[in-house]
Amino acid sequence: MIRCFLFILLFILTSCTYDFHNKYENDFDSPLLTQNEKFRLSGDYDSLVKLNKTYYEKAEKIGYNEGKALCFLNLANVNLPLENYKRAEFFFDKANKILKDSKNNIHKAKFNNDYGNFQVYLKRLDKSFEYNTLAMNYIENTKESSFRNDVLFKIYYKRGDYFYRKKQYNQALEYFRKGGKLDQSGRTECAIGDLYLYGFKNMDSARIYLSKIAESCNRQGRTDGVALNANTVLGEYYLITKQYDKAEESLLKALEINNKTKFVFAQYTQYIYTDLKSLYESKGDKEKALKYLQAYTHERSRSDTALLEAINDDMDSFIVETETDTKNHRYTIMIIIVVSALVFALIGIYARKIIKQLRSRKKQLKDETKELENKIYNTSQQDVIELARKNDPTFLDTFKKAYPGFIEKVLGINPDLENSDLVFCALLKLHFTSKEIANYTCVQPRSIQQKKYRLRKKLNIPTETDTYQFFDSLI
Repeated sequence: MIRCFLFILLFILTSCTYDFHNKYENDFDSPLLTQNEKFRLSGDYDSLVKLNKTYYEKAEKIGYNEGKALCFLNLANVNLPLENYKRAEFFFDKANKILKDSKNNIHKAKFNNDYGNFQVYLKRLDKSFEYNTLAMNYIENTKESSFRNDVLFKIYYKRGDYFYRKKQYNQALEYFRKGGKLDQSGRTECAIGDLYLYGFKNMDSARIYLSKIAESCNRQGRTDGVALNANTVLGEYYLITKQYDKAEESLLKALEINNKTKFVFAQYTQYIYTDLKSLYESKGDKEKALKYLQAYTHERSRSDTALLEAINDDMDSFIVETETDTKNHRYTIMIIIVVSALVFALIGIYARKIIKQLRSRKKQLKDETKELENKIYNTSQQDVIELARKNDPTFLDTFKKAYPGFIEKVLGINPDLENSDLVFCALLKLHFTSKEIANYTCVQPRSIQQKKYRLRKKLNIPTETDTYQFFDSLI
């Protein structure tokens, strides 16, 4: 009996989780992350903040707390490459408060992986691996979906990055390749090219990966983070192999993309200017080398200040709006509580009045009420239903008392029915679904469908007649 109960509980929980995913993943999670990633890679942070504001309001409206957490995570990740760590920590805390009580393991996996990435920025590499491992554990047995695959890709990618930083290059390559199977953006090709260049020191493999993704991005006219990464690292490859003209072409292309993405990828700005400085030093052009060193110092300071100011204004606006929503929500709840209290008070007064009237009723009405109560207590339908759910051996006997004459009519149609057939008829009379009957009797749903079919034949139920209607007619 205990095993049966655990099986039923596991089935219900699994079903609920599946329905939950179906309800929100396609309409909320996946479109939000897809658009957010597009704006992030292109450096369009104005659109990114507006997007998350819109989705936050949508999540608030439909009561989808995990959706709010996704918005907070997106905004936390915006602040990381800008080294705006206090603001990132604020949004991570907001997301964590929501997700700590969530039943959705994919969202928990995303939080832990993103928070692990935050630890990388804080130079806590081993701590980041702990959170990445938690993310792997959460997502391990989740249902396949596009949203789940997007989160799993980022988990693999960050795990590969961890092993790369630890100089464990074979493990890094393994996870980059796993991530590559789920990646359509080209990020993993850049990462593998970088790994071959600086980790394995395999120039041929590095050239194949880096030139392939860089040329593909340039043909498509892409001006996003992937194109920036590819052209930057390809330029470094040419610089290392002393192909200075090609290095200059790739690095200037990366610089062009960097300008179009509003300098949001701080690490690449640093790499490009220092790479160009090294390039012109190698070519003996000290004037240009100095120019790019000074340009980096000036532009980095100016653009960081302006961009952080703009981003913080947007973030502050978002924070104020969400906090206002919370206050309004609390105010609404208080109003509901006060109104409910008044309503209950009125109901209490009315109830007392009705009770007083009932006490003064005639003896005949009291006798009828008492008789009705006796019938209810003698054969309670709820008791029958509970016995059925427990698969109790006394179910059929109790059912016969609650529905006198029903079993006799069934046996009148076919007196050769077995006791198990009569129990099945009683369950159908109570309008239990095939899935419920399967759960209560610990059998496969397919077996229930087969039993229904055999019972139809035994009772000569026409194919056009609904089984439940047939048993309802046997009164």
